[in-house]
Amino acid sequence: MKTIDIIEETYAALTANKVRTGLTMLGIIIGISSVIAMTAIGNGAKSSIQSSIQSIGSNLIIITPGTQRSFGGPSAGRGSAQTLTAEDGLALSTEISNVSAVALDVSAREQVTAKGTNTNTSIIGTTASYGTVRNITVDDGMFLSDANIASDAKVAVIGPTTSTDLFGEGAEAVGQTIRIKGNEFKVIGVTVAKGGSGFTNSDDTIYIPYTTAQHYLTGNQYLTEIDISAADAESTTQVQTDATNLLLSEHHISDPTAADFSILNQADIIATASSVTSTFTVLLAAVAGISLLVGGIGIMNMMLTTVTERTREIGLRKAIGAKPRDISIQFLTESVALTFSGGMIGVILGAGIAYLVTKLGIIQTQVSLGSVLLAFGVSAAIGIIFGWYPAKRAARMSPIEALRFE
Repeated sequence: MKTIDIIEETYAALTANKVRTGLTMLGIIIGISSVIAMTAIGNGAKSSIQSSIQSIGSNLIIITPGTQRSFGGPSAGRGSAQTLTAEDGLALSTEISNVSAVALDVSAREQVTAKGTNTNTSIIGTTASYGTVRNITVDDGMFLSDANIASDAKVAVIGPTTSTDLFGEGAEAVGQTIRIKGNEFKVIGVTVAKGGSGFTNSDDTIYIPYTTAQHYLTGNQYLTEIDISAADAESTTQVQTDATNLLLSEHHISDPTAADFSILNQADIIATASSVTSTFTVLLAAVAGISLLVGGIGIMNMMLTTVTERTREIGLRKAIGAKPRDISIQFLTESVALTFSGGMIGVILGAGIAYLVTKLGIIQTQVSLGSVLLAFGVSAAIGIIFGWYPAKRAARMSPIEALRFE
């Protein structure tokens, strides 16, 4: 048979019963569109997390008190233990090379009030260098100064979201007074909006001197975190190693496995977050891919039904000279055409869902060329795999028996 004849026969066969053809394609359409949409959302989530982590600082190294055992093991209270002090921060800033800045961090979450309004937000007691380490810039007023730290000053720098929550949209916040745990703080600055959500939202944060936070909020001398900004990306690993060795020495610990602190660099955090999102993306895509299997079974069922319905046609073709190969190619082409058409519609639908998710502001999605090509490849493969048996069955029919079929 000529190629044009095969195409014409395929079109005629698939359009003879449009409803059945459409329902058969539905499983492939749903499966492909789900895989495309889930992959796009997963890629977007990964990119968003990476951007969010990168925005918190350049060449960042984070030290937290306590240790974190391997997955499934006991935790020694990482982040909640009390082992880091201001003396540790001073040692890190003066005794390690290739360090551009060190910031101390005393974190808490408190209810904050101002002029009859209130909000529950993150309070970070820190040093003047925090802005450098965490890429925090001031839009109005000024950031914390060394004099504020030394004098336990009751001053605060607030994020734009916190400013809106407390004083209203567009209101002048600098010079206003806020209350934290019954203590009045004067607002001396408002930071530039960076965006973010949850624990990474610097826009919904209040910064005060760490000495003030220790005095009025936590009531002790311990730190929640120490942040180090390495001079450049190339020296980050060396700074991390030097910081680990220095703190082990400062805390009089000879066995590194018994360290009472944890240290991570930005690359470690990004790699871990990317690994988690990649795993979830694959998992979601795999779950969505189950419908492809169901769709493939549906196509095999339809093709077997079609072979039965067209038994006399097959017999007639063979009687006038059609070879088994011609019959096999005809039915296999119909199967591939079904899945390929379903795959095309599925890609368009999946991309549309991803676009809608982005437009609604839920998350910035990314449809990759690889996922589109994979979808087309998978749909074609399903057509070949699930269409092979019905095609072979049609090709092996005896023309005499086929012509006798009622």
